[in-house]
Amino acid sequence: MSKRSATEQRSPPSKTHASGNEKPESHRQNGDTNEMGEFEDAWEDEIESDEEIVEESGEKGEGGEDGMEIDGDILPAVEEEDAPQPLADTYIPGKYKLSKDEILEPDQSVYIALHSMTVYWPCLSFDILRDNLGDERSRFPATAYAVAGTQADVAKNNEVLVMKMSQLHRTQKDDDSDDGEEDDDDENLDEDAVLEYRSIPHLGGVNRVRAQPFPIGQQLPPVTDPYYISTWADTGKVHIYDVRSLLESLATPGFVPDKARSSSPIFTVTAHGRAEGFAMDWASSGSNASGLRLLSGDIQSKIYLTTSTPSGFNTLPQPFTSHTSSVEDLQWSPAEPTVFASCSADRSIRIWDVRVRGRKSAIALEAAHDNDVNVISWNKNTTYLLLSGGDEGGIKAWDLRNFKESSERQPSPAASFAWHEAPITSIEWHPTEDSIFAASGADEQVTLWDLSVEHDEDEGGINEDSQGGKDVPPQLLFVHQGQKDIKELHWHPQMPGAVVTTASDGFNFFKTISV
Repeated sequence: MSKRSATEQRSPPSKTHASGNEKPESHRQNGDTNEMGEFEDAWEDEIESDEEIVEESGEKGEGGEDGMEIDGDILPAVEEEDAPQPLADTYIPGKYKLSKDEILEPDQSVYIALHSMTVYWPCLSFDILRDNLGDERSRFPATAYAVAGTQADVAKNNEVLVMKMSQLHRTQKDDDSDDGEEDDDDENLDEDAVLEYRSIPHLGGVNRVRAQPFPIGQQLPPVTDPYYISTWADTGKVHIYDVRSLLESLATPGFVPDKARSSSPIFTVTAHGRAEGFAMDWASSGSNASGLRLLSGDIQSKIYLTTSTPSGFNTLPQPFTSHTSSVEDLQWSPAEPTVFASCSADRSIRIWDVRVRGRKSAIALEAAHDNDVNVISWNKNTTYLLLSGGDEGGIKAWDLRNFKESSERQPSPAASFAWHEAPITSIEWHPTEDSIFAASGADEQVTLWDLSVEHDEDEGGINEDSQGGKDVPPQLLFVHQGQKDIKELHWHPQMPGAVVTTASDGFNFFKTISV
């Protein structure tokens, strides 16, 4: 990010043209002066070379026949276009403080794509929906699907939004692509994205939304099969919806969704009573919809498990009850189908096994952070790595192999970062790169990190400001700013490096040159 004055007038970009006022190169003929006589050119002084002037000066002396003194030191003319332009400052959070008349302006050269989209009501939470457009796609313009829940002014005005983000064009030309692809992309650079959605009425604000997971590489099921999403309402209820027909209506022009199928929840978890919550996570046992498992945790420290069967969903009556304060986040293990992790406002991270009697945690890290542990993320590629983000702004990476069931000694994190200056609101591992993750904070930053990067003193860099400013960790790849009150982020699993974020002022879709 660079900073500039909000009142500064932006000048149009400068362009370089061939000048039509340049004098042509002069050509002199060596004719016979005895026959032709001496010819005097009125423009002779302008076309003579420096060597001719010096030579003539040597023959005539300091004062020529015309009495004009010649200065041998000729300086080139200075053109205004050659004057150096002032460079914009790089804004480093914690080092600079914006003045009252300054705003942040993104450096478009570091973004492959950057788009902002708004909806009528802000969305506290969202999740990426799988589509049939293919995996590992990098062509632009891009299209993405998501589901979100609103925070409206009154409970009855809230909605669940099934969204299609399209016309996501690149903002920087890829010099390595084919010429034909460049021409197609360049015609629509920096055009505004298009946001379409289908809505479902939802009583109460939506604290969190999560979508049914699908194995990597698996196509969406036929439109007759369900695609489940769940919402955590501030009324204390967890609702499960089937959004498959709504998704199809966005993807296929002319398709009419089945309103009876999607306008109301197919199941509601009422076990939490009137206690609302934020923690929720799905797990699947392959492509079989009857193998789905849903965890939900509330502010009264209880976690309930809901499972699916061929006949529908069922919530087990006995909760998991080792936490002593609000359950903030939940994550199923990517390697063991009966194991999950949780974090809480009681500052702890706990590992559970649903087979353990008594519904108590198997392993506990009692003081994982100095304050509330807000979010966690389990690495799907290196399954012994777990990330956590705290209310103090700290980010920690844990090696679960160091967690011992009966050990009195608390393990230390494998890595720890104190870059953010406000509570961490979201954190997530990259879906395919096991050392890269993204985090967002209440300090209005989205940060991208790579744990595999180590500081090389020989290379130098900006790891520490010479003015005594903020230390920049070498693992910090990128800082994205410009949104207000950032709440959640997700990598797009089918578009490597693409990140979607939600905040009080809308959604951002971006992809950087760093990941």
